[in-house]
Amino acid sequence: MTPNAPAADRNGGTVKLTQGMIALFAFCCGAIVANLYYAQPITELIAPDIHMSSGTASLIVSLTQIGYAFGLFFLVPLGDLLENRKLMITTAIVSIFSLALAAVTHQPNAFLAVSLLVGFSSVAVQILIPLAAHLAPDESRGRVVGNIMSGLLLGILLSRPISSVVAGHFGWRAVFGSAAVLMAIVTAVLALTIPRRQPSHQATYFQLIHSLGELVVTLPVLRHRALYQGLMFGTFSLFWTAVPIELTRHYGLSQNGIAVFALVGAMGATSAPVAGRLADAGHTVRATLIALVVGALAFTPALIHPAWGVGGLVVTGVVLDFAVQMNMVLGQREIYALHAASRNRLNALYMTSIFIGGAIGSALASSLYDHGGWTLTATVASVFPIIALLHYLVVGRSVAAANA
Repeated sequence: MTPNAPAADRNGGTVKLTQGMIALFAFCCGAIVANLYYAQPITELIAPDIHMSSGTASLIVSLTQIGYAFGLFFLVPLGDLLENRKLMITTAIVSIFSLALAAVTHQPNAFLAVSLLVGFSSVAVQILIPLAAHLAPDESRGRVVGNIMSGLLLGILLSRPISSVVAGHFGWRAVFGSAAVLMAIVTAVLALTIPRRQPSHQATYFQLIHSLGELVVTLPVLRHRALYQGLMFGTFSLFWTAVPIELTRHYGLSQNGIAVFALVGAMGATSAPVAGRLADAGHTVRATLIALVVGALAFTPALIHPAWGVGGLVVTGVVLDFAVQMNMVLGQREIYALHAASRNRLNALYMTSIFIGGAIGSALASSLYDHGGWTLTATVASVFPIIALLHYLVVGRSVAAANA
């Protein structure tokens, strides 16, 4: 099979990417990636129940994202070497096991270790997206990736309100138990419907991992895109890890109130298909600038005057989500166009940098809030997208224009 050939199904034919399959990919992506975020709004419930200090609680989210980054770096590149469906199913089974463990663990260090495993085993989504890119025609790849990313991003954004509501009514352990059941359903769907794809790339695992460094060195577009989205996602994770603390301690919101807040923030996912269409139409350079500027301005309400209250936090959440998701899809569209046979490795590098940024943002959240409240949190969070914007204006825009 050549690098650009359609994926082969189990009977040896070719598979056409239909609208139904795109919707299926989007659903599976959303359900899998949600595993990374269920704990984010409920750390204030988990920590006292397992005798974990409040300062350590944000490590639950950080270690989940670090585990995901490890999985991205060490497992996702195998999508360029091994049969994709089998690889996805194997990681999904480990995910079921880790989520079930999270539901019954009572010791703080053990829970942190399980959180790492939950992240590590949730990388099937990043094998699924490059598979969709392989199946999609060149002229509509951005639209297809954008539509599938909408499902993934809705999974990220809806996981928080769902987690809050379930934890508020049935306890936080029910969140992880339900997630394990959902992953069992997703695994069955993957096994029955996702087409087989055996890559043509021939190499050992160590050669595959070694090639990651070569890709970073030789592809400036990959380096720049990874930097921008890593910084943007650091801001995203910092905001969504700290804002439940602010809503609980400063405004006295219940878990249901936090759920409504997170649900409103899900409107930001609407930027994903828009970004895909803009990229297909050749507007990546301008759209990237818009995304970075909007991200840099997202925390303006809190920095201008704290009297904006919950309304200001809502504005920040929606605007920030819109900018982060838009920039992510634009970046994926660009890196998938670099080298078809290396898409899983390119995606692994891109997403690893993103979740390293996310882990840093989550780890900073509790400490920043404890030391300076929401004002300090918002100030530090706004620095990340400003750095990305300055780099883009000084260096990245000319590189992006040359590759457009």
